Amino acid sequence: MVNQSSAPGFLLLGFSEHPALERTLFVVVFTSYLLTLVGNTLIILLSVLDPRLHSPMYFFLSNLSFLDLCFTISCVPWMLVNLWEPKKTIILLGCSVQFFIFLSLGPTECILLTVMAFDRYMAIFKPLRHATIVHLCLCWQLASVAWVIGLVESVVQTPSTLRLPFCPHQQVDDFVCEIPALIRLSCEDTSYNEIQMAVASVFILAVPQPHPCLLWRLTAKGQRKAFGTCSSHLTVVTLFYSSVIAVCLQPKNPYAQERGKFFGLFYAVGTPSLNPLIYTLRNKEVTRAFRRLLGKEMGLTQS
Repeated sequence: MVNQSSAPGFLLLGFSEHPALERTLFVVVFTSYLLTLVGNTLIILLSVLDPRLHSPMYFFLSNLSFLDLCFTISCVPWMLVNLWEPKKTIILLGCSVQFFIFLSLGPTECILLTVMAFDRYMAIFKPLRHATIVHLCLCWQLASVAWVIGLVESVVQTPSTLRLPFCPHQQVDDFVCEIPALIRLSCEDTSYNEIQMAVASVFILAVPQPHPCLLWRLTAKGQRKAFGTCSSHLTVVTLFYSSVIAVCLQPKNPYAQERGKFFGLFYAVGTPSLNPLIYTLRNKEVTRAFRRLLGKEMGLTQS
């Protein structure tokens, strides 16, 4: 729990010193929000309704889409309100819930992306055994592990951060209640929290090591088709980890913090909206599934 002496809420400053920029960002964020809702919901529906997409790849992809929906819904509506309104407050409960969700979903996405890389590896290098190794029961187990790890990390880090004594001004120099911004808001020594965040960041950054290994093995063998299959996943991984590094490991100076706001904005708004596009634009199976679903809907309408 947050110390009782603090005010019952926070001010999310964002880019309040640049009102014109906030109006532009409102349009960008709102458009990305709509794309996120439509794109990720469509992926989940297709993965559930189309029997031809009942495979490990689309099972994990639908998990990723559900994660992106949860992540976006937890922060973007309030972000839009703050970008439009001059009063940029968020109540204590809202900030705490947002903080808990952020800490939970970040590690979960990290593990999910690694599991998806493992699935692609098995599909490419062991195609005959892929169905028997990556079976439905294992898919559920791996997805459950990813969600549980994220939940455990959030349960561990959230109380220690929200117990910090915050400065009286209660001004969070960011768009959302995330861990670097709240640590900077504290008026006392935050060494323990910074070490905790660093350990968690190292864990998150160390997990994706299989991704570049898979890439090098593919290119060394000249398997162009296989590389094309993994290119979407590698693009998503690159976007995710580059934004996480920029947000969590930024130097302590005003210029870095200002840049960090843009990276944080991209992490919260950009990646969830881009993921469906990256995974579906070059994916013929998803395109065909969408056409089949659209054809059924049109057929029902005409009948």
